[in-house]
Amino acid sequence: MAANRVVSRREWLEKRIALLAEEKEFTRKQDALKAKVRELPWVKVEKTYTFDSPGGKRSLADLFGDKGQLVVYHFMFDATWSQGCKSCSFIADHYNPLVIHLAQRDISLVTVSKAPLEKIEAFRKRMGWSFPWVSGANTDFGHDYGVSFTDQELASEKAVYNFTGRPYPIRELPGLSVFAKGSGGEIYHTYSTFGRGLENFLGAYQFIDITPKGRDEAEIGGMEWVRHHDRYDGSPFVHPWMEKPGVTGPALK
Repeated sequence: MAANRVVSRREWLEKRIALLAEEKEFTRKQDALKAKVRELPWVKVEKTYTFDSPGGKRSLADLFGDKGQLVVYHFMFDATWSQGCKSCSFIADHYNPLVIHLAQRDISLVTVSKAPLEKIEAFRKRMGWSFPWVSGANTDFGHDYGVSFTDQELASEKAVYNFTGRPYPIRELPGLSVFAKGSGGEIYHTYSTFGRGLENFLGAYQFIDITPKGRDEAEIGGMEWVRHHDRYDGSPFVHPWMEKPGVTGPALK
């Protein structure tokens, strides 16, 4: 890895303070943009959806549990696939531990896929996830919310993904949709995001982006480096300091 220009600590500090001003401005713009997300008008959900869960059939209202807000992650897992998408798995690794925290803010987070429940459960067990995950195999939910496509739709060149673009030639694509429940039990669709909008939920990139090499993805086809967390080369990562699980720092000699 080639080094950037090397300067004195004083010059570095001047550059860093100048960059800090830009970072603060970016943060303020992000705050304003997120406020606009929350100010979007709502659409009442008139259609009935029934999902398959480990506990039986569940309606869209059931996915809320006792919460007033619902976040649905549309996980790419076609009925014909043997496992879920590795990039969606990368995102799921991030949100799996967040479910309990979101619940404290009146938010239920549920994952929905087109695969049958038995495939979902087998894959969930393999990955060690605990978040609620239901099958939409027998509903139009994925299609209605912009992530599921038929072969005929893909061939017709009329299918739309991310509101304005053409979908990749794959029947299942990733997305995230948000719903709210009214005082009378009515359900409203409030927001959806797709494509690179999902990067906001990938905390690993926040770390990667501030390192000298950054994402370093241009020559490897974007996220081609990502694997299911149990499919990276070698055994589970152990830092050289960690002589064995449970050691919390370098051994003192």
